[in-house]
Amino acid sequence: MQFSDNSPEASRPFLIWQKITEWGQTHYRDRLFRKDELIPIRSGLLYLVTQGAVRLVGTNQSPIIDEDELISHGAESDSDFPQDNFLGFVSAGKPFEIAAQSDFKVQAYAHWDDTHVIWLYWQDLENWTNFRQEVYESLRSQNQYRSLLLMALGQRKTIDRLLSFLKVIIKEHGQLGEDGYYLPYLLTHAQIGSIIGATRVTVTRLMGKLRRQGLILIRNDSLICLPHPQSDR
Repeated sequence: MQFSDNSPEASRPFLIWQKITEWGQTHYRDRLFRKDELIPIRSGLLYLVTQGAVRLVGTNQSPIIDEDELISHGAESDSDFPQDNFLGFVSAGKPFEIAAQSDFKVQAYAHWDDTHVIWLYWQDLENWTNFRQEVYESLRSQNQYRSLLLMALGQRKTIDRLLSFLKVIIKEHGQLGEDGYYLPYLLTHAQIGSIIGATRVTVTRLMGKLRRQGLILIRNDSLICLPHPQSDR
């Protein structure tokens, strides 16, 4: 897990982001979004999240559903399986871009109220040469995260996919709490189901099983937490 520090080196990116935020406001390249509001995006542009968080969702792609799901929920209609696939969060202080794909549409939503996004062309980064390298490194890290996510979702058993997904996403976005590392964003069981290829009912049942086994915790604010190893308590 990586956490911010207060060293002089850590203050430099903050100053750069502050300058870029001012640039975005001056050039009318920024906007505040309400919770769950659709963010207009298109390929070829770079987006910077300066406040809040963005939720990326892919459409027109079949969800991952194993035979056990279809058998155990044969009475449920296909509409119970969400057709939108969660692709991840983009936290404040992170960039994202949308690759041009003909058969896969990516949409972005504000996950919190007052999510602030700046958009620019890649050539605009010539104004901040050092920052451009930081953007490349951040996007490369996001690609590595997506590879880990795909590996987690490739497991056959639904409960294994669920636990692996939670471990990957909390490792990427987790914050340290009293009981362990927790995901600072709310995810509904329906949203989790769209990721792992399961119904909301199945996710609810398996989340309960993981809680009873002590593999996850649910905080009072409904955030999902991976508890500290027993040896660390």
